[in-house]
Amino acid sequence: MSVPIQFHFDFGSPNAYLCHLVIPDLEKRTGEHIEYVPILLGGIFKATNNVSPVISLQGIKNKSEYQALETKRFLAQHDITRFARNPFFPVNTLQIMRGAIAAQNLDCYTHYVEQIYRHMWAEPRKMDDPDVIRAAFEESGLPTHELLSEMQSPDVKAKLIENTEAAVTRGVFGSPSFFVGDELFFGKDRLQAIEAEIEKQKS
Repeated sequence: MSVPIQFHFDFGSPNAYLCHLVIPDLEKRTGEHIEYVPILLGGIFKATNNVSPVISLQGIKNKSEYQALETKRFLAQHDITRFARNPFFPVNTLQIMRGAIAAQNLDCYTHYVEQIYRHMWAEPRKMDDPDVIRAAFEESGLPTHELLSEMQSPDVKAKLIENTEAAVTRGVFGSPSFFVGDELFFGKDRLQAIEAEIEKQKS
């Protein structure tokens, strides 16, 4: 039995990027496809009264250092080498998340996701600068003119809002978030639990 699985993501989350790198192996092991659902993390935070770890970790001794250690362990565990902290973080992702919706409409979604993640967390750029976004699209072989036009359409803007509101309604408060059926999982440290839940629901 096929299991519906969703990955709710925003390009601004480094942990979502790390999940993105591991998802192909998860799909191979389980034989299941994981649907990528673009959401706006800023909208999620506003609706749930949540804040970025950049803010929540301020003034807490040792916690940010421990999270850095956990990231180092994750990179080693999954043999991840293409990851670099974005020097422009935090990046306002509104335009590139609208771009994800536009890319779905233009049938270049998978390539778009790969390339924007590259420009955010492998070869980091300031992906909230319109000129940088345009240059990144062109370098990546994306349909630049069509994407930039579609990103401003009312339907694309409304769809991103709809995705974000629907995610909050289902219990999402941050990214990366996964749904296995109706079961919610948050964070890159929940991948083993996600895989176990997939196998449970398949049986």
